[in-house]
Amino acid sequence: MRKYILILGPLALAACSSEPAEEAAPAEPAATETAAPTVANGTAAGTFTVTAADGTVSTTTTNADWTYSDMAADGSLIEEGTWAVTDGKTCFTPTTEGREAMCWTESAPGPDGSFTATSDGGEVVTVAPQMAAAEEPAATE
Repeated sequence: MRKYILILGPLALAACSSEPAEEAAPAEPAATETAAPTVANGTAAGTFTVTAADGTVSTTTTNADWTYSDMAADGSLIEEGTWAVTDGKTCFTPTTEGREAMCWTESAPGPDGSFTATSDGGEVVTVAPQMAAAEEPAATE
């Protein structure tokens, strides 16, 4: 019995202490769990019109689940796969056969949300977010 008093005595004193016990801070959730994913320049995932230097226009959609798709102007699939931000670049890893992974360095978005992106191979494209139907201004008559 004496052993228990020796062990429990300090615990009982600690419980009676006038200072409140420090509570463990809750663990911070991972960034991917709390915030919508963004490309490297901070632009939220979404649907973008991409214009190449030669004027070719395509549509890229980056999804919140870290998947993406690239569609040609005629609606045909160019490629799809997964995307991630790595070393300050937005990188695309296609699952489409014959396509290769590519990373892009992006400029800061302008007032309209558009920006330029330069591939590791030197290709430069202009990227403009497409407005969702709810964001489009109402037509005036």
